Parts: sequence; C-alpha cells; structure tokens
Amino acid sequence: MESWINIPEDTDFTIYNIPFGIYTNDDVNNHIATAMGNYVIDLDVLHKRGYFKDVDLPEDIFQSRFLNPFINLGKEKTNAVRLRLQKLFIKGSTLEKDPDTRNKAFLNRQDVQMLLPVNIPNYTDFYSSIEHATNVGTMFRDPENALLPNWKHLPVGYHGRASSIVVSETPIYRPKGQVKDPSKNSPDFGPTRRLDFELEMAFITGKENKLGDPVSTEEAEEYIFGFVLFNDWSARDIQVWEYVPLGPFLGKNFASSISPWVVTLEALEPFKVASPEQTPEVLPYLIFSGNKNFDINLEVSIQPENSTEKTVCHSNFKYMYWNINQQLAHHTVNGCNVKVGDMYASGTISGPTAQSYGSMLELSWKGTKPINMPDGSSRVFINDGDTVIMRGHALKNGIRVGFGEVRTKVLPAKK
Repeated sequence: MESWINIPEDTDFTIYNIPFGIYTNDDVNNHIATAMGNYVIDLDVLHKRGYFKDVDLPEDIFQSRFLNPFINLGKEKTNAVRLRLQKLFIKGSTLEKDPDTRNKAFLNRQDVQMLLPVNIPNYTDFYSSIEHATNVGTMFRDPENALLPNWKHLPVGYHGRASSIVVSETPIYRPKGQVKDPSKNSPDFGPTRRLDFELEMAFITGKENKLGDPVSTEEAEEYIFGFVLFNDWSARDIQVWEYVPLGPFLGKNFASSISPWVVTLEALEPFKVASPEQTPEVLPYLIFSGNKNFDINLEVSIQPENSTEKTVCHSNFKYMYWNINQQLAHHTVNGCNVKVGDMYASGTISGPTAQSYGSMLELSWKGTKPINMPDGSSRVFINDGDTVIMRGHALKNGIRVGFGEVRTKVLPAKK
C-alpha cells in the first residue's frame, strides 16, 4: 500500500500499522487518535466529517479519556475502523482531496500530549522467558537446577498493581523499602540501591468472559485487542528480601511504564513465527496450533542526565517460551474472568546472548560487570537522573510496524 501522507522512511507508524491512542492539547480534551509517521490523527474529526458513516459507530465514541469504550465495541467494529483508515490513507482517497478535514484532523506529534491509553482494571505479570528465568535461577539458586520444578509446566505469573502503571514520559521516583544486608541480622529502610528495568511486552484484553468460563488457546486471540511496550520497574534489593513466601510486592508496585500507542493484534499478524519447542509436553489445555510468537525487535537504552543515550540491550519478543495464547488460557482455566482493558505483561524478555538480556540484573550479572556510559560513568543498576528508553518494531519484506518508545526518567526518592 502506498500512502499520500509524507512519512519518514524508518517510521514505526506506517499504513500497515494504524495504532490507537489518546491525546490531549490546548484545544482538545482527550480524543482517540491514530498515528502515521510524525502525525497524530484525530479520529473524532474524521467521524464528524462522515468518514466512518457506514461503520455504525456511536456519535461520541472518539471523545473518550480511554480506549475502553471503543475496544468494547468488538473486533468487528474496531477492525472496520482500522481498515477504513488504511483506505483513507492510500493514494487517491477522498481524504487526500479534502484539505479542510486534513488541516483539522492532522496534528504534529510534538504539539500533543499522549495519555495512558486504557483504563486498566487488572494487571498480571508473567515470567515467560526461559533465558531470563534460567539466568535468575543461576544467579540466586543452584545453576544445575536454575528453573523451579513448575516452570516448564505452566506460565508462572502474579497479579500486580494496575494503579501505578504510567504512560511514557511520566517520571518515576526511586522507591523506598526494607533492604536486608546479608551481613546484618535485621533489615534497614531506605531508597533502593538496585533499581532495575525489565524489558517486556504487554497485551490488552478487549473482550470479557463470564466468571467460571475459561478461555481456550484456540479462542484466546478473540480476546486480545493489542500490545504495548512495557517497562516493569523493579527494586531488586527490596524484592529479594520480601518475596518469600508470597512473591513480589513493594519491589514491583511503585511503577510500571508503557508506550502510548496500542498496536493491534491484526497489525502484527504478518510477523507471527513458530514458538520454541516445549518439553516436556504441556497439559492438554495449554496445547495450541499454528505460529503464536511474534518477531518483534526490541532494544533498551540508558541516557544519563545531560548526556547521550547508550543502547545496552537488543532482544526479540520471539524468544518467549510461553506464548500469549497459553498465558490467557492458563490465566482463565480456573474460571477467572477478564475485563476490557486488563493488561498482561510478558515477563522480562531475554535472549540467548549477553547482549539480549532484558534487565540490568542480567546485563551486569548481579552487579559484577559494569556497563560504561558515554559520559564516562558506569552502571550496574539505574541511577537517579537516568532516562530508560525502550523501543520495538517488527520488519518483514519492507513492511514495518512499530510501537514508538516508552521513555522514563528516574527522580531521586522523595524525602
């Protein structure tokens, strides 16, 4: 498809993408938009001008603080909107010949503020990268038995804190908590000294099931609307002291950061690839067919304050041992009901090489291998003033679909 819109060659937001997000500026209070190149395109303007008249949408559907009402229309409607936008952006379309509408609907990205795209009723974090789980098990337990006995039998996960998920460009404060020095008999209290990022993806559910009704691996994609980049911030020293016996708490719930554009499952369909072989064979409710992993290139950079950024990680979503169909099937097999807007993070995405490890815990190997920064400093974990930037895109046969970035600056702990 060739668009009449002038977009940069390496943009994540091509005519093959058509993501959805929420923007605001001095003139508009919370409208649903899509992105093409460096443009943010107000869908309410297009709707008012009749460009979706045969899709049968509510009059004010794009005047919303969150995407939830739009997603709740169902995939038949949301896909119809996406496909209509693609037609409008193709050369020779009616929108190309309508400069008045274009002038009102097309906004420069630097002139708007992107907001948290969905109201998130619930948040779950999985632990689905075998490389990451093996690395962590090797560091903290027996290297010969790095994986716990249940790991290859089910997608391990825990319920996290939805209220502290924030959108890109939202700074976070260094968290405080209890930290236990191994040489001491009792813990101390103070700011974490081991603040870490975790490179993840997260899917968002767009359909609800009734309490008691599981979602099978075959049905799972009917329930998944799209994806965002996800930075699962972690305070490693707080986490290691608190997590026995019930798992992560203050070491995780202080903040998670996401990218502002939700890329639909349909846009990522061409980039599906085979999942890794799973041995031993999984139980019947986790068996799936077809390609369910995604070839999405991921990277993480650290930018010290008043300096340039350095890329410290190159990974890929295709490395995940447990795929999204299995994650949702396991999540609901006990009858758990899901809500529109629920967010499900993948767990840290690490690959087979040291350059593909998705956290500072692994990249610095528990603080023993410092990473040099452009300003002459080094990092084993994240410092105050650092900005962590995650980017992701899929590329195949010249077609690019990406997520933009999630960018977060770390501020000193509040006194």
